Amino acid sequence: MTNSPHAGEYRQRIDDLLDLSARKSAMRAQAIAIRNTCDPALGAEMAKHVIHSCPPPPGAVVAGFWPLAHEIDIRPLLHALDAVSYDIVLPVTPERGEALTFRKWNVDDALLAGRYGTKHTDGPEMTPDFILVPLLGFDAHGNRLGFGAGYYDRTLTALPNAFRLGCAFAAQAFGEVPAGPEDVKLHAIATEHGVRRV
Repeated sequence: MTNSPHAGEYRQRIDDLLDLSARKSAMRAQAIAIRNTCDPALGAEMAKHVIHSCPPPPGAVVAGFWPLAHEIDIRPLLHALDAVSYDIVLPVTPERGEALTFRKWNVDDALLAGRYGTKHTDGPEMTPDFILVPLLGFDAHGNRLGFGAGYYDRTLTALPNAFRLGCAFAAQAFGEVPAGPEDVKLHAIATEHGVRRV
């Protein structure tokens, strides 16, 4: 029995994917250790930079996220945007393999517990035009290292016209983040030091 003429290409593709996964896993461990030394309260400085240098367009529906432990706290930014009448939505984390959905958030809303420690509201579903994206690491080319479940890559692929703004500590920058064809690049990254456009 002879091998298919494409068998070698297939094996190489599998090897490449396994190598990419291993490099991401190694960087993830490093990125988590770095992030856990940072002060979430630096989100207040990040908020000022976003409002000054990269505000959402008027009338945009802005997708935020409720920060997990050790993530930069974007709530000052959410409150600032709410104060000038942007519609804010929070993601609802579905089962693995699906894209996020988004529900409208008001400042006084009670929050519901979601998967993996996330929180969301039970407001009406809305489609965002401007997405604040959590991450573990980023590089100058707009590549983003996430937690590995693929939720944001699937979501951003489904919303190609939405502006993608990564939210992170400056210390989460890497020289190069491993990225494959399914990894969606960010348009810009906001940190406590400013907004870096890609």
